[in-house]
Amino acid sequence: MSEIKNVVLVHGAFADGSGWRGVYDELTARGYAVSIVQNPLTSLEADVAATRRVLDRQDGPAILVGHSWGGTVITEAGVHPKVAGLVYVSALAPDRGETTAQQYDGFAPTPDFVIDVGDDGYGFIAPEKFAIGFAHDASEADAAFLRDSQVPIDMSVFATELTEAAWRDKPSWAVIATDDHAFDQAMLQHMATRIGARITNVAASHAVFATQPHVVAEVIDAAAREALTAQGGLAAS
Repeated sequence: MSEIKNVVLVHGAFADGSGWRGVYDELTARGYAVSIVQNPLTSLEADVAATRRVLDRQDGPAILVGHSWGGTVITEAGVHPKVAGLVYVSALAPDRGETTAQQYDGFAPTPDFVIDVGDDGYGFIAPEKFAIGFAHDASEADAAFLRDSQVPIDMSVFATELTEAAWRDKPSWAVIATDDHAFDQAMLQHMATRIGARITNVAASHAVFATQPHVVAEVIDAAAREALTAQGGLAAS
């Protein structure tokens, strides 16, 4: 196996770390040490701090993986010295000085992905739209569990400017769900191409991290095997 033995998984909005179970099982079976961040989803600063806290505990270089909003988090937190590579799983990838909200500019709306925002500014995916918008390829039971275990996010986080863009200095990979109803497909392809990610497309919903764990684990494994060499190439360029 590679010199990189550690993987850190970062969930996105409206979810928690339990959705990574299939990926966790695949990677631990291959001998990786896998840690899962539990984002509070209260601010970018808080989610980055939670991720750094887990990265600090790694005993060597790690692959940092983010799904959806988790892509914004790993973009900011990924400058951590233990991060050797980044994997974006149907994930956002802003640049420094940009907000997450700006990534949507110029791309098509996603009418099946409906967010209910409360008076306190926190948002949930509308229950009646959850299955079609987030997890249409999951079983009815699994989609219901994801729906009913939602973690709301403070919607103001999407207006927070990033101060770092780890993908500028770290090699990146991207898994793109081609049936994602949360993001316009052109937006996903644009973001992954802009950061120079090695792209893997897979027919899946936005919940690709849960419904296609083998594909996601394969990409993470490839990143772990290739990241140190790729990082050396970036440093030399």
